Amino acid sequence: MSSVDTFVEDARAGLRRVSPQETDKLRHEGALLIDIRPHANRASEGEIPGALPVERIHLEWRLSPDSEWRLPGVSAESVVVVFCNEGYASSLAARDLQLLGLPRATDLVGGFRAWAAAGLPTEPGGQAALP
Repeated sequence: MSSVDTFVEDARAGLRRVSPQETDKLRHEGALLIDIRPHANRASEGEIPGALPVERIHLEWRLSPDSEWRLPGVSAESVVVVFCNEGYASSLAARDLQLLGLPRATDLVGGFRAWAAAGLPTEPGGQAALP
């Protein structure tokens, strides 16, 4: 196993990762879905309805419960599901959010592509990421 594989596995050890179907259930229950995919992927493949696009470079500032730049409504009690294309970068991002004070942060197993393959709803993409 490569060092990057070990790095991802270590990050996942502290997560209770969720399937596309469980993510959909959480979405309907009010969880915050965060799309960290690049704009080009969102524009070409679509988006999950209600998910907020946040570029990975801004993620910690927009979601840290004590950041003055956090998204409205984000608190230490928030359920946050982060997703990327296939579920690798999102595992690292979710781990980082837990370290910042969001113990209920996790990621979507298989990322957006697993969501779409499961036949769950998507909408045309291309919305700009939140600054």
